[in-house]
Amino acid sequence: MPFSKDSFEACMLLSAVGDALGYKNGTWEFCYSGEAIHKELRELGGLENINIKGWIVSDDTVLHLATAEALVSSWRTREDLFNKIAAMYKESMKDMTGRAPGNTTMSNCVRLRPGCPDGYVVPFNLHGGGCGAAMRSMCIGLLYNSPGNLDDLIAVSVESGRMTHNHPTGFLGSLASALLTSYAVQGKPVREWGSGLMATLPKALSYVKEIGRDVKENEEQWSYFTDSWTAYLTERGILHGNSDPVFPGDYSIKERDAFYKSLSYRKGWAGASGHDAPMIAYDALLGAGASWEELCSRAMFHGGDSDSTGVIAGAWWGVLYGMDGVPVKNYEKLEYEKRVKKVADDLFSKAKKLS
Repeated sequence: MPFSKDSFEACMLLSAVGDALGYKNGTWEFCYSGEAIHKELRELGGLENINIKGWIVSDDTVLHLATAEALVSSWRTREDLFNKIAAMYKESMKDMTGRAPGNTTMSNCVRLRPGCPDGYVVPFNLHGGGCGAAMRSMCIGLLYNSPGNLDDLIAVSVESGRMTHNHPTGFLGSLASALLTSYAVQGKPVREWGSGLMATLPKALSYVKEIGRDVKENEEQWSYFTDSWTAYLTERGILHGNSDPVFPGDYSIKERDAFYKSLSYRKGWAGASGHDAPMIAYDALLGAGASWEELCSRAMFHGGDSDSTGVIAGAWWGVLYGMDGVPVKNYEKLEYEKRVKKVADDLFSKAKKLS
C-alpha cells in the first residue's frame, strides 16, 4: 500500500508504537537481555494483549514529530527549513521528562540559535556517532519519497542530522532512515534497499563537500559507516540487492542479541549508533516480512537500544503493510495519537504536491 494517505498514517503511528513498545517506560530500552524482555512479554499475555495506554513514547518520537512538524510548516528555502527544524528541536527539549533523551542531543540543542546566521550549525563532534539523528528522520523520506527529490532528501536528512550529531556515523544514520523510508513509499523491493543506500552514500559526501563545512573531518571519519554497512550486507548476501537475504539456521532471541551486539560500535550497546540502529531495523524487516509480531520480536524486544530500532522499523513496516495485523490494543491509546495522525496527513498532502 505504499503511496497513500493510509500508508503515511501507518508509518507515523507504528513508528511511535514501535518506540513505546521498545521503550516500555524505560524498562525495556535499558534491559540488556532479549530473553528477559520476551519472558516479561509472555507474562503480560503476549503482544496481542499489550494495551499501549500509559506506555509513553520516548525522546525518539518527540523528536520525530518535531522534524515532521517543521517539514509541513510554512517555509520557502532550505535555509528557512533548517531554522524551523532547529527551532522545533529546541522546543522539544521542554517535553523530555521521563523520555531518556541522549546527552549529545541535549547538549547540542542548547547550542542551536535558530534565526541567527548559521544558527543551526554545531561543531564537529568526534563522539557524535549516536543514533539520535537516525531515529527522527523517517518523515523526511515520506515527504521526499520520489527519486527526483533525492537531492532534497540528502540535504535535509544530513543537515537535520548534524544539528545534533555532527559526525558521519551519526548523520548518515539520518540519511539511511529517510532514504529507506522513501524506498518503502516507492515500493522498491526490501532486499534492494541496502544496495540503494550504498549507491547514495557517495552523493551524500559530494553534498558535504559542496557545502564546505567540516569537510576534512568528515572525510577522515566517513569510512566507518560505509564499511559497517558493506560488511552487514555481505553477511546477508544482499550487497548488490539481487538475491534474497541469508539468515543463520538458528537465529532466535539469544542469537539475535549476540549478532546485534556484534554490529554495534566497539561491540557495545546494539542500536545505539547511527550505523546500527537503521541496520538492525532493516535486519528485522527483512526477517519479519508481513508479520507485525515477528517485527516486534526482532526490532522492539531485544537487548539493545530497542526503542530506537523499534521507531525506525515500525515506520518502514507501516508504509509497506499498513495497520492490518496490528492488534488494536497496541495503538488505540497511543500517546500523541491525534498529533501523529495530523502530521502524517499533512505530510501526505505536501508530498503529493512534490510528486
